[in-house]
Amino acid sequence: MTAPLTVEHDPASHRFRVTLDGYEACLMYRQQADVIDLYHTYVPEVFRGRGIAEKLCKAAFEHAKQQKFTVVPSCSYISDYYLKRHPEYEPLVRRDRTSNPIVSG
Repeated sequence: MTAPLTVEHDPASHRFRVTLDGYEACLMYRQQADVIDLYHTYVPEVFRGRGIAEKLCKAAFEHAKQQKFTVVPSCSYISDYYLKRHPEYEPLVRRDRTSNPIVSG
């Protein structure tokens, strides 16, 4: 992996993704109106520790900021790690619920 990473937003599949030597790293989301629930971040094991998840999160938060969305950080990576290192995104975040506000069950 020598080329710069390009994060693509794929709204049809509700994900932000990076293609890595035939693999895909992604951040998946659900959306309802102006609320976006970032619920899962995945990076293939061989590519972990290279800042890829952070780049995916940045793209998602910048998208939310641009669209004036409220973010629900259901993904533990985002809520437990990313937001602690990037408090500038806290104004976008809603933490008033512990369960997924969009999909039940």
